[in-house]
Amino acid sequence: MEAYNESLSLDKAFYAEDIDGSIAWARANKNAGILTEEEFKEIERGFGMVRKEWDSDSFQIKPGVDERLWLRKKLHQIEDHLISLLKVIVSRAENDIDLLLPGYTHLQRAQPVRWSHWLLSYGACFARDLRALEFVIQELNCCPLGCGALSGNVFNIDRRAIADELGFKELCMNSMDAISDRDFLLKTMGWGSDFMLHVSRIAEDLCIYSSQEFGFVKLADAYSTGSSLMPQKKNPDALELLRGKSGTMHGIHSGFRMTLNALPSTYNKDMQEGTSAILSTIHLLSTSTLILTGVLTTLTPNSHRMSSALEPAMLATELADYLVRKGVPFRETHHISGRV
Repeated sequence: MEAYNESLSLDKAFYAEDIDGSIAWARANKNAGILTEEEFKEIERGFGMVRKEWDSDSFQIKPGVDERLWLRKKLHQIEDHLISLLKVIVSRAENDIDLLLPGYTHLQRAQPVRWSHWLLSYGACFARDLRALEFVIQELNCCPLGCGALSGNVFNIDRRAIADELGFKELCMNSMDAISDRDFLLKTMGWGSDFMLHVSRIAEDLCIYSSQEFGFVKLADAYSTGSSLMPQKKNPDALELLRGKSGTMHGIHSGFRMTLNALPSTYNKDMQEGTSAILSTIHLLSTSTLILTGVLTTLTPNSHRMSSALEPAMLATELADYLVRKGVPFRETHHISGRV
């Protein structure tokens, strides 16, 4: 039962944030007159020693976690990764603006488009993800310290001062809600599901475009592998893994949502499952964003294969539009263009 119940092997990821929160709590007790200045300084010194032991991997593990502080830091890192991804997309769109290739609907050749137009279509998706991530960070930036185990505390602790010291913008106003709130984890996982959905789509497009049948792009060797049996093959492993990890992210989100579903109010041990779920989420999102950025930075477009896939029939819509501008009703131009 002890092994089944433990979470310290996961909780240790939050040691720095737990120390910061503990020092802030001790300072609030000092300011409330519960601790003397000397007692607080001794506690702060002790936590400094603990931090050094953690940093050197020599500390004996004790319970403690502050997921909000840790998650806020990690989401800002993912935010930076996402901004870097967007910069790569914009840079490539500018540099490759003269490249033309077929645009597809239903995986059928439709109209000529710029390669840049295709790149920026995903740039628009990821820009929406960036705005949504900012909202997720805003939602979790609420300080629960001082809420106790259920009903708050009676020691006249200045919770606002604690929140300011730790960089929180708001206080969790209801202690019972603060104890049970895991919405900030769910929102992060939900955001991750949306983001990875977009990642899976650009990964699939690039799997198709890099195939021998299309040949529109060539992936760098660092993001592809050869076959274990067929030496002529070059497999888009990075893209396939990105596509596959999208399903993993959806599963993490759905699984933890079901864990929380219909729980009674305040804290229940089921919520411990959120720790492994959010650690997996952050690792998956961080690495996936970096891998996709690397793929887009290093791939090589094949302008010849792109232009060779263009054909006059793809200008049928332009012919119909031309006739409309000459006064022919579109219902007629559609038939005329189709016959041509």
